[in-house]
Amino acid sequence: MVVRQELSDDEVNRIFRALADATRRDIVRRTLVEEVSVSQLADAYAMSFAAVQKHVAVLEEAKLVTKQPRGRERMVRGDLARIRQAQRLLDQFEQLWRSRIDRLDLVLDDTH
Repeated sequence: MVVRQELSDDEVNRIFRALADATRRDIVRRTLVEEVSVSQLADAYAMSFAAVQKHVAVLEEAKLVTKQPRGRERMVRGDLARIRQAQRLLDQFEQLWRSRIDRLDLVLDDTH
């Protein structure tokens, strides 16, 4: 089985680098539920506003969230389509490994 990527290697690397951090995963979770301002996000974490902005920038670079101005605020929204792209890639890897395990089971059954 070949894993077909609809994303480039660079895009995949950016997505999984962004999701490797617990705070960024939490930001994605929060912004998939509702649009949230960067200020609201900063209030939710024990870190500076600038640190939260950096986390959002990493997520934006990976296209996992979008940030839009609304008045003086910058509103952050999770991108469900991008999350689904990452999920499809993970599903393909799961299928690959399951098929390998199934083949290994057959080989082990034949040796007994």
